[in-house]
Amino acid sequence: MGKQLLIKPEKCLGCRTCELVCSFGHNGAFNPRFANVSVMSYEEAAISIPVMCMQCEDPCCLEVCPVGAISRDDKDAVVINADKCIGCKMCMNACPLGNIGFNTERRQVHKCDLCGGEPKCAEFCPTGAITYEDPEEGIDRRRAVADHFKDVFGEEAKA
Repeated sequence: MGKQLLIKPEKCLGCRTCELVCSFGHNGAFNPRFANVSVMSYEEAAISIPVMCMQCEDPCCLEVCPVGAISRDDKDAVVINADKCIGCKMCMNACPLGNIGFNTERRQVHKCDLCGGEPKCAEFCPTGAITYEDPEEGIDRRRAVADHFKDVFGEEAKA
């Protein structure tokens, strides 16, 4: 398995730098509405979490695209070919996490494409809340974060 974007919510300040560099890198303008990452803030828990495409192993979006506009690139990222996309939004409906957006100006869907293997959100994140690394290195940390979320949201761990 290749590198993945890993999120460390405990480090996120909610500064939205990731949204700005993403929108500028993909659209040439600072417009977070068209970024491929969104920062979700949970005031009750006092945390912010950058959310983007999880690059699923078996992506529903790829399966439902009627024109074959979604595929995997050589970096194993699930990407959208803008020249083929007809803007039907079927992939948006199929994504179980809701991590595909729609650009109303271009009339096309958009999602994280890992910036060709050099994700700008990870590169410019001032606190290291977003990293691009081998997922095996962070598995224990991710379990600890998941346990923390269970505590914060009052869910009990299943034995």
